[in-house]
Amino acid sequence: MLANNFYYTLKPFIPLSLRIALRKRIVLQKRMRSAHLWPIEPKAGEIPEGWQGWPGGKRFALVLTHDVEGAQGVKRCLALAEMEKSLGFRSVFNFVAEDYHLDAGLFSYLRENNFEIGVHGLNHNGNLFQSKEGFLKKVPRINQYLKEWNAVGFRAPSMYHNLEWISHLSIEYDMSTFDTDPFEPQPDGVGTIFPFWCSYNGHPGYVELPYTLPQDHTLFVLMEERSINIWKKKLDWIVENGGMALLITHPDYMNNEKGGFRKGEYPIILYSEFLEYLLDTFKGQYWNPLPKEVARFWKKGRYNESSNVRSI
Repeated sequence: MLANNFYYTLKPFIPLSLRIALRKRIVLQKRMRSAHLWPIEPKAGEIPEGWQGWPGGKRFALVLTHDVEGAQGVKRCLALAEMEKSLGFRSVFNFVAEDYHLDAGLFSYLRENNFEIGVHGLNHNGNLFQSKEGFLKKVPRINQYLKEWNAVGFRAPSMYHNLEWISHLSIEYDMSTFDTDPFEPQPDGVGTIFPFWCSYNGHPGYVELPYTLPQDHTLFVLMEERSINIWKKKLDWIVENGGMALLITHPDYMNNEKGGFRKGEYPIILYSEFLEYLLDTFKGQYWNPLPKEVARFWKKGRYNESSNVRSI
């Protein structure tokens, strides 16, 4: 953890090519040691006590999320949203509040076309949770952006998390955790492919939505995978266990150019192939809600709340 914090402290001063090379080396070493728990950790498929199933009797929930890290990603959001819309999918776009210019027209388009907007931190650097004092100083600003954007969801940059501190935010859900991902700077997975309820110290509770499919950047940039086979393998397992398939992709790393695999980027066709696989293999079998809809569904059920609360 200390090494990760040191890396992310220096990250803004390290050239992109060197950052990618360093992370590739770390990921390769961890991948060899983590085959027993990545991409699938078997215990994560355990059914929550009292679970009665997804709306409409669907086999699984499909939640699509996009984290926009920089100005390049902002420019690519519209094309990504239009592609998803043409295939009949809905998703959330999470924006960093103070790192780049945000076009009101983009927000309007997303809202008018039934996409969701979430807050992805104030800045995409460092560890938001390095100190409680520092985190609490940022809470009012984060809450202000949540209010201004009419957003009810949060995801911390770099997937750092402290579920108790997050309860200070004015949110209905958080998405800063994962079932299993040993390649994250804070690699403590929550060990479930289902949402769960969080409530701490008298604060209003919220629903935690862990991501359960490997991130695009991990697969295609760091691991240099050239197919969606790992996505398909993990998705099939989630379907078998009736869980929530929640995916993070980053428009910053997607491109439409021929060949597509460039330093730090991969072709968007891989993402569209994944969506087409969903349509071809599981059409009519999944519920594709926005994250806020999952949170409201889960909060209403509270599936044995006393035994389905996690703390990290």
